[in-house]
Amino acid sequence: MAEVKPNRHFGRNFIAAIFAAAIFISAPVFGARQQAPPAKSPPPTPTAAGAAQATTPAVDPEVELKATIEAAGNDRAAFVRNLEEYLKRYPETPRKAEILRALIDANMQLREPAKALDAAERAIAVDPQDTSTLMLAANLLEQEGGDANLARAIGYVTRVYERVEKTPVEDKPARDSEAEFLSQQRSAEMTLLLVRGKLESDRLAYDAATADLQASYKLKANPAAALQLGEIAEMQKKTDAAIEQYLLAFVIPSMEGAEVDRAEVRKKLGNMWQLAHGNQSGLGERILETYDRLYPPTKSDDVNPNAAAKEPYAFVLGRPSGSAPLKMSDERGKVVVLDFWATWCGPCREVEPLIEQVGQMFKSSSDIVFLALNSDDDRTRVAPYLAKEKIAGTPVFADGLDALLNVHALPTVLVLDRTGKIAYRSDGVDPNTFVTSIMMAILNAEKAK
Repeated sequence: MAEVKPNRHFGRNFIAAIFAAAIFISAPVFGARQQAPPAKSPPPTPTAAGAAQATTPAVDPEVELKATIEAAGNDRAAFVRNLEEYLKRYPETPRKAEILRALIDANMQLREPAKALDAAERAIAVDPQDTSTLMLAANLLEQEGGDANLARAIGYVTRVYERVEKTPVEDKPARDSEAEFLSQQRSAEMTLLLVRGKLESDRLAYDAATADLQASYKLKANPAAALQLGEIAEMQKKTDAAIEQYLLAFVIPSMEGAEVDRAEVRKKLGNMWQLAHGNQSGLGERILETYDRLYPPTKSDDVNPNAAAKEPYAFVLGRPSGSAPLKMSDERGKVVVLDFWATWCGPCREVEPLIEQVGQMFKSSSDIVFLALNSDDDRTRVAPYLAKEKIAGTPVFADGLDALLNVHALPTVLVLDRTGKIAYRSDGVDPNTFVTSIMMAILNAEKAK
């Protein structure tokens, strides 16, 4: 099994898209329970003996819910009316949260944001941990406007942010590495702080907004936070600060959760520059200066030491620990097992115990070397990952050796014999045969002259 190597403003549109999708995803589950309701039997004629039970529903609530939905047909307005009536009859139904989410979706499609907001806030009262509904309610409150509504929206976003911030790494999905979990958590916090900062700015609470936007930018340099900080500076007549933030917003690429309209940013930047200098002269140079400051050109001492390497033993491989690099030339004449992996690669984690098992078989031989070559683009993930996860072999960076050896999927395991020739290659690993096949490959490679 192998995994292929991955080669206007923030706010309402993005949030609405994300959380409308979340509601949409939940809708089919609810709908599936509504299919093919059984025929509704007429209630029995009351008798004297049954008069005391006349107030008891003649139909099971679940059956009545299905009939209620079916009665609306394709009429979405009738669907809303029927569900609202049902909730009046059965206010404590265990399906209440599902019904309210269906009402949110229907009212959104009917372009009834006030009714969608009412249903959302009732849903939050039923399930205070419903992240999607909390964010949708915040979005609807922002659209409605007004200081009280914005304050409520900030409260909802804060609840989600605190929940994300306090989620321990122990709660991560089993398939995610700790580095992946922390990266996703950092991105979520960046976006939530950005949303809250925008809402605070709308309330004219500029100090709180600035603190949140700066925290968002610190988590990950993003153009949306810089744009909003520029607008706040412009509102406060801080021309130089506004120019600096607009420069950042213009230069930094848009990213998921923090998109900006570059034409809008260019217009704002030009207006501020014109105000400060009386013309546009020098703006281009300042943009280039900002770009070079954020993305400095490669220095001569940062040139890839393996750029001219044409064979494995010519490579020098950096170490995640920051210690002296490993020279492949020092391994010439040995059998070298190369395990190419990445922190984001699920199958790589599955193969590690197998490589460890093979390594134990040959641990007494100094002529058999196991190297774990990391292929992450973002090297900052690697050291934290290694602090938590056990890797078989000496961890080093691939540093171009993966390209030389045509590694296009992970995990890939190769064995170099004593002459440097590839004696074994596995693009992906079959756990049923891997240990035996690589063990035999190593034994055969030892014999090569």
